[in-house]
Amino acid sequence: MTNQVGIDMNNDSDGDDLLQYNPNRLLDTLIENLRLKNDAALSRALEVAPPVISKIRHHRLPVGASLLIRMHEVSDLSIRDLRYLMGDRRNKFRISDKQFKPKEGETPAANNNNNSNS
Repeated sequence: MTNQVGIDMNNDSDGDDLLQYNPNRLLDTLIENLRLKNDAALSRALEVAPPVISKIRHHRLPVGASLLIRMHEVSDLSIRDLRYLMGDRRNKFRISDKQFKPKEGETPAANNNNNSNS
């Protein structure tokens, strides 16, 4: 099966570079597909601050879900294709149960009271 950007998603013989996380390939492909000049033009198209693109390029910031959705809206590439371009091959996403548990010693009621007093 070939995706919208011409990558055979069933053939991993394209090299190990497609199997590793590389957001630069994603950003470069977006710039090319949208016929933009540079990262600054991409940041305007995605409606994010230019440092966000720079931080993603330098692996200091991951491509978040909201930015991935925005890339999808602007480029008309599927989320699967966008994830494939940056090297994300996971079939399922699992959210850690630790993200939703209160810290030890805190109760949900105490948490709500602290937020309302601020």
